[in-house]
Amino acid sequence: MIPDFFQYQCPTKIVYGVGLSRDFSAELAGLPLKKLVVITDRVLERLKVIDPIIEGVKNAGVEILEIYTDVPPNSEVKTVKKCAEMAARHHADGILAIGGGSVIDTAKAANIVFTHGGDLVGDYSGTQTITSPLKPLIVIPTTAGTGSEVTQAAVILDQQTHTKLSFVDHYLYPTLAILDPEVTVSMPPQITAATGMDALTHAIEACVGIQSNPISDGFAMKAISLVRHHLVTAVKDGGNLEARGGMLTAAVMAGIAFDHSLVGVVHGMAHAAGGLTGLHHGTANSIFLPWGMEYNLETCPEKFAEVANYLGVKKEGRAAIQEVQRLQKELHEACGLPMTLKEAGIDAGLSLKGLEYMLEAIAEGAVNDGTSFYNPREVVKEEVLVQVRKAYG
Repeated sequence: MIPDFFQYQCPTKIVYGVGLSRDFSAELAGLPLKKLVVITDRVLERLKVIDPIIEGVKNAGVEILEIYTDVPPNSEVKTVKKCAEMAARHHADGILAIGGGSVIDTAKAANIVFTHGGDLVGDYSGTQTITSPLKPLIVIPTTAGTGSEVTQAAVILDQQTHTKLSFVDHYLYPTLAILDPEVTVSMPPQITAATGMDALTHAIEACVGIQSNPISDGFAMKAISLVRHHLVTAVKDGGNLEARGGMLTAAVMAGIAFDHSLVGVVHGMAHAAGGLTGLHHGTANSIFLPWGMEYNLETCPEKFAEVANYLGVKKEGRAAIQEVQRLQKELHEACGLPMTLKEAGIDAGLSLKGLEYMLEAIAEGAVNDGTSFYNPREVVKEEVLVQVRKAYG
C-alpha cells in the first residue's frame, strides 16, 4: 500500500571505492576547505588506520590543524564540547571524522556548537533546532553498522542523567561520506558482528516503522539481503574486501532507510541499556532484536513476512524471528558475540533486587525514548518488560 504522503532526501554525497580513503583529492577539490580538524579514537590511532588518510588529505593541499583521539565508545557531552572548542580555537574550515558511529556522532554534534556556539544540551536537544547550515563535515566510517554517515541524527550520552540524547536536524547530514572497505579490515570479529547486527536492526525496524514508505523499504530490504550474504563472511574472514564492502553498503542503505522511517522498540531498549550500563550499542541491538520483533509481530505480520523473504527463509513473520536467532547463534559461535544481557555482563555486582530494578529501568527507558513514537505497536512498560526479561536470558 502506498501511503498518502512520504518524502525522501539524502544530501550527503556518497563515494565508494577500495583504497579511496587514501586519496579523495578530487572530492576535496570541490569543497571550500583549506584547514581541517580531525576527530577519531585511540584504537584507530594506535593501529595507524588514520595515517594514510591524513597523508592523503595533506597531499591534496588541505592543512590538518589538530587530531582529537579521545572519543569513547559511547560518546559523551563533555567530549563533544572539547571537540567543538578545538575546531573553534583553530578557526577550522570544517571537520574530518574517521571512525565508527560514536566518532561520527561526536563530530556531528560538535559541528553544531562549533558553527553556531551555545550549549549542546540546552540549545539543541530534540528535533529541528538548528537555524542554519553547519560547516562542512567529511566522514570516513571504519565500522559497518550505525549508518551515521548518511543520517540527520546524532546520539550522545549525557553523563549526568545516564541517558542517551538524540539530536535530529536536516542540517546534521554530513557533507561527504567516503566508503572504503580497506579501513574496516582492522575491525575485530566481535565488533564486526555487533556493528553488522546494528545495521540489520536499522533495516528491520525501518521496514516495520509507522513512517516506512516504498523508498525506505527499498533501501531496507536490500540492506537485509546484503547483511544476510556478507556478515558471517566478514566476521570469519576479516580480510575479505568483498564482504567488507557489502557490509559498508548495507550499513549505508539501512542508514538511509531508518533516517526516513525511523526506528522503534528495539532501539528504545538498546538506548536505555546503553545509557544505564555502557553496553555497546550494536551488541545491545543484537540482543534485543528478536524480542523487539516478537513484540511487534502481531501488529504487522505482513511486513515481517517480507523481512523473512529477504533473509532467505519462508515468507512468514515468525520465520524472520527464528532466522535472526539462528544468525545470533552463528555469530556467537564464530566470535563470542553475546546473545543475552546476562552474557554481556550487565548484572555484574548486582543483587537480584538490583538486577530487577535495572531491567525495569530499561523497560521504562524504552517507553520514554523518542523511538517509541515510531514503533508500530504502543510501547507499554509492563509489556516491554516481558521482552527485556527474555533478553536477559
